[in-house]
Amino acid sequence: MQQVQENIPEAAPGKPIAVGSAEYNAVLTFMYEEAALLDQLRLGEWGQLLATDLIYTAPLRHTRLGADHAKSFIRTVQHFHDDYRSVMGRILRLSGKSAWAEDPPSRTRRLVTNVMVRETEKPDELAVVSYLMLTRSRFSEHHVDVISCERHDILRREADGTFKLARREALLDQSVLGTANLAIFL
Repeated sequence: MQQVQENIPEAAPGKPIAVGSAEYNAVLTFMYEEAALLDQLRLGEWGQLLATDLIYTAPLRHTRLGADHAKSFIRTVQHFHDDYRSVMGRILRLSGKSAWAEDPPSRTRRLVTNVMVRETEKPDELAVVSYLMLTRSRFSEHHVDVISCERHDILRREADGTFKLARREALLDQSVLGTANLAIFL
């Protein structure tokens, strides 16, 4: 069975971008603004932050013993493996009347932390690793879903200086998700 792993290396090999530098702060601003757009259900605006060659994945986590912990992620089985077109289709569906899994919409809060930025071989791209803690509540229930993951992103700087999300791999901490569906973006 062929492994789907064309996207993001496990550890970005490039030179680190200093925390607090102008470039680091620009990346951090992008990450915070992206989280706010998703939490505010401004999905059309979020879609404008995506590169047209986007690859967006979440491989399955399998619980392994200590010696095999590095092999926890199974990239041949994924919660989702989307490209730009399928993400834009999800945005259209979630913005319309046929998104029964998200009607009424989830109330989410994305907390983005531990952001580390590195250069890549391409001068217009940066490798970004971040932690995401996402809370999600539905209906009038007191229960809150918590989803946490480490995200491996590639941000591409456009000619106008803005960033586009070109790659995202969400490495979920849970091997069994405690949420009814994954109809939200990580």
